[in-house]
Amino acid sequence: MLDQGAPPQNQGQTAASASPGIGARLMRRKPVERLVAEGGQGEGGSLRRTLGLWQLTMISIGATLGTGIFVVLGEAVPKAGPAVTLSFVIAGLTALFSALSYAELAGTIPVAGSSYSYAYATMGELVAWICGWCLVLEYGVSVAAVAVGWGEYLNELLDGTIGVTIPDALSAPPGDGGVFNLPALIVVLLAMAFLLGGARESARANTVMVVVKIAALVMFCAIGVQGFRSGNYENFMPLGMAGVSAAGATLFFSYIGFDAASTAGEEAKNAQRDLPRAIMLSLVIVTALYVLVAAVAVGAKPWKNFTDSEAALAQIMREVTGQTFWGTLLAFCAVIAIASVVLTVLYGQTRILFAMSRDGLVPKVFAKVHPKTGAPRANTLIVSLFCGVLAAAIPLGQLADATSIGTLFAFALVNVAVVVLRRTQPDMPRTFRVPLSPVLPALGFAFCLWMMGSLSTVTWVVFGVWMAVGLVFYFGYGYRRSRLAPSEK
Repeated sequence: MLDQGAPPQNQGQTAASASPGIGARLMRRKPVERLVAEGGQGEGGSLRRTLGLWQLTMISIGATLGTGIFVVLGEAVPKAGPAVTLSFVIAGLTALFSALSYAELAGTIPVAGSSYSYAYATMGELVAWICGWCLVLEYGVSVAAVAVGWGEYLNELLDGTIGVTIPDALSAPPGDGGVFNLPALIVVLLAMAFLLGGARESARANTVMVVVKIAALVMFCAIGVQGFRSGNYENFMPLGMAGVSAAGATLFFSYIGFDAASTAGEEAKNAQRDLPRAIMLSLVIVTALYVLVAAVAVGAKPWKNFTDSEAALAQIMREVTGQTFWGTLLAFCAVIAIASVVLTVLYGQTRILFAMSRDGLVPKVFAKVHPKTGAPRANTLIVSLFCGVLAAAIPLGQLADATSIGTLFAFALVNVAVVVLRRTQPDMPRTFRVPLSPVLPALGFAFCLWMMGSLSTVTWVVFGVWMAVGLVFYFGYGYRRSRLAPSEK
């Protein structure tokens, strides 16, 4: 018989289990059921489910199509030469492996947090935070990078219509001969105005802009092919495979659109059915157009003459036709097209921060929803102002590479997450399944690491500093305020 006055033998064990160590707290996972159940819920209101398959696909294409062609092509061609078309294929193949994993997880866990939420459900809070912090880099810096290119095309349009351009001091950031990039700030603020009206209104505006950008690229191919010279492809890979992979790593920045669709999981009418379809459909359309336009562009203009131009397609149209009209028309279409990228990527950024805020890892202000519009207004204002100032102050090349490394890291984690969820919850209903798993997710993971290794040392230093800042913020704020923490006290 046990002594009535003696303490229970498992008292120490109970106390220990009630106060898990730091390792256990860093690895705490948010159940999938809870993630789904909280879908749409914010502070003071809820997101509204108004988006169907068409709108979701347009969000994907809107966030993707235009970034690499209208803006970064001039940055990538000097790195790879005519083989830039191969760079697009490699970047697209890398995106495809990750897109398959995204499609499965988006159909299984249809929430706003995208890969952040997938990591939270499979690999624990610390990994989720790192992934979310990478997404902040991916989306926020991407908005700024695209906004920089928008200013270049706006100047092309102004020059072709009224014969004036915005002075360099007000159209270029410090380091590129300017003081402040005003057009880049303006386009971010315009996108912010649409987003404040709600997801449905933003999706309608985006759809119109996507139709314009597809028409513009088809027009470019039809006219640009008339200037095609086979001799421009004679030295196909002048900088070797290293140049091809370096350009591919930069161009991967162009493929973030499909995961923008996954951030709309809490505003989709039938997320489990439509998200996987929208992700795959948009990636196929975008990759085909990218390769086609790049092939025509290099065929019409020697690769050495691109010289980091951020309005390369408009210039090619002018050179091929000998007239300013077509280049001006393309610049007009590009102004609209690139604005849609800013709109949809900015949308994705606000929804990721919304999910992180709801989990307690970032301040509550990011999860506040306006009761009339169903939009996170304060979130949108804060993110827009941050991205606008970033776009006005930092050169395009540095922004694009910083976006690429954040994207690749987040995508690598998604490929791991899909395998982990298959093993931990194999019987969970899935509306889409990655074929040949775990082989294809492993290939996606390997491709992401390979392309990360092709980025410059400066980009890695920036990434390391960004990660260090993120960890300081997590341990100083999110670690203690996580909504999972109270249940462990």
